[in-house]
Amino acid sequence: MKTVPAFSRFLALALAAGALSAAPALRAELKLPAIVGDHMVLQRDLALPIWGWATPGQTVSVAIAGQKVEGKANDKGRWEVKLAALKVSDKPLEMTITAGAESRVLKDILVGEVWVCSGQSNMQWSVNQSYDADLEKLTAKHPQIRLISVPQVGTQEIQDDFKGQWDVCTPEVVGDFSAVGFYFGRQLHQTLGVPIGLIDNAWGGSAAEAWVRRDVLEQDARFADVMAQWKITEATYNHDAALAAWKTASEKAKAEGKPAPRQPTNPLVGQHRPGNLYAGVLHPTIGYGIRGAIWYQGESNAGRAAQYRDLFPLMIEHWRKEWGQGDFPFYWVQLADFMAETPKPGDSNWAELREAQTRTLSLPNSGQAVIYDVGEGRDIHPRDKQTVGRRLARIALARDYGVAVPYQSPQYDKMEVRGNKVLLTFKEVGGGLYSFDVPEPKGFAIAGADKAWHWAQARLVPGTNHQVEVWSDAVAAPAAVRYAWSDNPVATLRSRENLPVVPFRTDDWPMITAPKPATPAPAAK
Repeated sequence: MKTVPAFSRFLALALAAGALSAAPALRAELKLPAIVGDHMVLQRDLALPIWGWATPGQTVSVAIAGQKVEGKANDKGRWEVKLAALKVSDKPLEMTITAGAESRVLKDILVGEVWVCSGQSNMQWSVNQSYDADLEKLTAKHPQIRLISVPQVGTQEIQDDFKGQWDVCTPEVVGDFSAVGFYFGRQLHQTLGVPIGLIDNAWGGSAAEAWVRRDVLEQDARFADVMAQWKITEATYNHDAALAAWKTASEKAKAEGKPAPRQPTNPLVGQHRPGNLYAGVLHPTIGYGIRGAIWYQGESNAGRAAQYRDLFPLMIEHWRKEWGQGDFPFYWVQLADFMAETPKPGDSNWAELREAQTRTLSLPNSGQAVIYDVGEGRDIHPRDKQTVGRRLARIALARDYGVAVPYQSPQYDKMEVRGNKVLLTFKEVGGGLYSFDVPEPKGFAIAGADKAWHWAQARLVPGTNHQVEVWSDAVAAPAAVRYAWSDNPVATLRSRENLPVVPFRTDDWPMITAPKPATPAPAAK
């Protein structure tokens, strides 16, 4: 056994002591989350949480616009204070945050309206990828619009921060930002004349269950099947083995002159696993003062549209509870038209998903932008994001800011069977119903008690602005009517304000996305 020289032992002890003495200094470093920084927009007229990290037990003060509040870091070093509500300010403010001998001065802070822009790829789709991106960027000189994007981190471990920063909206910055988010925010800014802050956390392909805290789903029997399937995946998936198999298949394809298979992605760190996006993307921003959220998602859940009836409202209520700001506004985009036109009427999982979205309007402070008229059958990512942003902005302007603009799509109200015809009555028709492009409305289907669907003829009822009569020579005794009920509907009925009628069905017949009843086990012999 070797003997350690005395000097070496002394040096090692000294270094260790130095490391220990340095540890409190490291913990004492005043740290702020990315969401709190230079160029940020603070939500007006709202008590505002501001938080960060410092030495456990240390007093922290936050000063801005003539007010100063103090708080104390907890045993893990996290502190939080709440500022009194601020009025709109388009003149840059400074915020001074002090912890012990350390101070941070945040500059160029505005006070206005803050919105979260969330969902999957159609919300993530950037200005660069939308129509007229070159022209849009040329005019995107908006010093009072501020943008921040949350990186895509899929994890079961709760994240408290992310890498990012607030940016002033410029032609150089806006191209990579959410197109729907930007066009929505720009309309608000130009109409209201106040600063706008936009938080983009969208992730392409994400499933709604990924945006919900894992334990919330596990405790709800309605999602037992989904969670059970994921537990099997979590117990059996081996990404190294999947990569090895892919490499072997790629080499074989290359040798045979065939295209290589797509490289596998790891579902455990992806955007579908329940709780992953709540933990990795949403959680670091929860609590930041906002006016509300806009949402564009549902494509990934279309195959489980019946379940989305429960999942989507649960997610919204879950976010509201976590944020602690009451029932803040939550407005979403209904699925666009996509895939091939339907040669004959029938069932559709995309139509059922749209219906699930419409049913969620039962929640308070909710709203829906209907857009089956602006999609692209060949591409799940329609490039007309300007129309989408404006329709969302209409809802916010009317509902939250008292601006007198039409914002609701006409909705089915009731039906009356008159012989072989059905009289449909609509509500929220604005200036009246109108058939775009053709004089008689298209998009209706009709069925009798046999549930066999046929395309229907339709006409706007003279003398009214809110009724449509539909019929088919193939259906002598109508029982039900559907409208725009397909993946890619050709449907022309809208209001004079160019807001499409909400897709609907008058029947309550079984959904094709409803869970199939379990097959009973054969009786023992």
